[in-house]
Amino acid sequence: MLKLIKNYFPGLMVCLIIAMSTSFLSENYGGPQLLYALLIGLSLHFLYLNETVKPGIDFCAKTVLRLGVAFLGIRVTFSDIGAIGLSTGLMVIFAVGATVCLGYFLAKLLKLSPDFGLIAGGSVGICGASAALAVASVLPKTKENERFTLLVVVGVTVLSTAAMVVYPFTLQLLGIADLPAGIFLGATVHDVAQVVAAGMLFGPEAGDVATVVKLFRVALLLPVVLFISLFFGAEKSSQRLGWGSLRLIPTFLLGFVALSVVASMQILPGSVTHSIGGISRWMLVIAIAAAGLKTNFQELAKLGWQPVVMLVVETLFIAAIGLFFILKMT
Repeated sequence: MLKLIKNYFPGLMVCLIIAMSTSFLSENYGGPQLLYALLIGLSLHFLYLNETVKPGIDFCAKTVLRLGVAFLGIRVTFSDIGAIGLSTGLMVIFAVGATVCLGYFLAKLLKLSPDFGLIAGGSVGICGASAALAVASVLPKTKENERFTLLVVVGVTVLSTAAMVVYPFTLQLLGIADLPAGIFLGATVHDVAQVVAAGMLFGPEAGDVATVVKLFRVALLLPVVLFISLFFGAEKSSQRLGWGSLRLIPTFLLGFVALSVVASMQILPGSVTHSIGGISRWMLVIAIAAAGLKTNFQELAKLGWQPVVMLVVETLFIAAIGLFFILKMT
């Protein structure tokens, strides 16, 4: 055990220091913490070439990532899901499913790997960088998938930040009320933090509605990643899907469900629940820092223009679904 800790410690400390640096930058200068973590990691790629720190960085990129996704479940309760209403819930389910499918078919159209389409579609449809990391974690571990995942993280963070500013003011110009505005923002902006910020820019009531709708999208991370794991994952079942295929369910998804149940039962103090949510965020920051450290920035450019087109089209697509829904409400 001590040997294992000694093996992982140097790389883990590198990722932790990057995460702490991004926290300082985000709190004092603004901007998305995950994006800072990725960019700093990319700039320090030379550290990954050192065999001393490499095992710890690999550990953060895989194990810490999965733990972070599992801990996300503490933010999703059954009451939050029930509060958004049936019609809104069905719209969100359709929007997420359609966006993931669109990503898959766009990848085929643009002659890219179907894995790329699933990562991009899941990221845009569910919860930005966190979903991209979760989907990628159950797909085959290839260098191409790792590079594409990082590009998606950069792309959805930039698009989500732009949407955070543009969407609220556009909705105000259209004369949209607080409730439908909150539904639109929660259903279309990629990252949770940007959803909250966009909602507050529009108004407090819109911010509360947007947060609840967004949490419902986060809850859809479980069925989407489970579906992708069973049908497209790194491990393929040689038998028909059935009870035997349950072994293909990633353990971190079971943790996600368990923590969601715990949050719904309200058996933990609010401070503990908040702390677990904070730990999840830190783990995801550490994991994306590790992913950046593993990747040579020049290799991202080799992916070409197609992934950028795919992310923009998917973003406009899910926004169009949300806009159509709220215009029918008014």
